[in-house]
Amino acid sequence: MSSVMDRSTNPSPCHLSADWQDSTVIIRCVGVIDMLTAPELEREIAEALAKQPTLLIVDLTLVDFLASCGMSVLIATHDERASTVRFVVVADGPATSRPMELIGLSDIIDVRPTLEAALQEPAA
Repeated sequence: MSSVMDRSTNPSPCHLSADWQDSTVIIRCVGVIDMLTAPELEREIAEALAKQPTLLIVDLTLVDFLASCGMSVLIATHDERASTVRFVVVADGPATSRPMELIGLSDIIDVRPTLEAALQEPAA
């Protein structure tokens, strides 16, 4: 069963949606994640974690700009999530994966190039 909460009516330059598939939640981000929109992402993640998923995926495939405050939200999520929640970020491109690689974030957080790769079990 899939449940989608869409916030696309928000005039924000960042649109978020949460798609639930069993105990997996995929938070899709479209647009810009900066100091104005990072708190929206943080709230969306907190709401999802409150429902105790086993897998949380933040899909940044359609993000045009990822500011440092957006990366801080991802770091906080990695650090504060329950140990039972696997956390994966989907990022592939100069606006998302490149800045994450430059600051070493991809060494800390499980970053995958596609949603399909994120849904796979982690390498042993």
